[in-house]
Amino acid sequence: MRDASLARLPALALLAVSLPALSTAAAAQSVPLVGHRAVYELSLEDGATSKAIEAARGRILYEFTGTACEGYTQTFAQIVELSGGDIGRRVSATRSTSFEEGDGSMLRFNTQNRSPSGETEDRDGVAEKTGPSVSVTLKKPAAATFKLDEAMFPTAHVKKIIAAARAGDTTLAATVYDGSDKENQGHDTFAVIGKRVAEGTEEVEPSLRAAGWDKVARWPVSVSYFEPGAANQTPQYIVSFELLENGVSRKLKLDYGEFALKGEITRMEVLPTPPCDK
Repeated sequence: MRDASLARLPALALLAVSLPALSTAAAAQSVPLVGHRAVYELSLEDGATSKAIEAARGRILYEFTGTACEGYTQTFAQIVELSGGDIGRRVSATRSTSFEEGDGSMLRFNTQNRSPSGETEDRDGVAEKTGPSVSVTLKKPAAATFKLDEAMFPTAHVKKIIAAARAGDTTLAATVYDGSDKENQGHDTFAVIGKRVAEGTEEVEPSLRAAGWDKVARWPVSVSYFEPGAANQTPQYIVSFELLENGVSRKLKLDYGEFALKGEITRMEVLPTPPCDK
């Protein structure tokens, strides 16, 4: 069974390597993302029980601040409890903090993972981007350096995916590096972008409505994560969500094949976003 701590909020991933249009790439630089703090309550998706998984619950805490001028800081914490006759009770947890330069040229990351067996692993390092390639220097779990031929960092990607949605693109191939992968590699990904949700067709959460974000453009997005270079093209897991033009995500779904979790916003707080002329 796949470890549920693998999941990431959609705003934490992906490189679009299939966007040759310079106008789209330039548009990604001008995407204004808003500072916010969100709580997502996780539960088993309706009808998603399996032989092994009979019940699930959990929570994601997510905070995003910064601008293209000063860079972006993200903090993320997730805990998931799975239970069932075949597995008993299993708890996994992930905590991470990261800082990404506003131009996507550098990422500092620190991640702690606790597996259902109780084992923990810390990952601490810096990744720097030169052209399409990324050079990584790890401090933990052990000192190491390695290079990825092509990758991009989380916030740069979310700008890219919003720019693609604005342009009417419906798919986005991607290579992801966020520092969390213990095999010292990124993930191959493929995003599918749906049509813009018409305003007023669905009532959004009260906290989003209070912030005026019910009037912000949003699109349904599904991102499949694959093992890099694997011949088997079955995704390891799929993250689906509704992405607002300001970078906020709602209607979260984490699909692991054997089971799926849904994430509902229970709290959303607007955080100050300094002015930036980029």
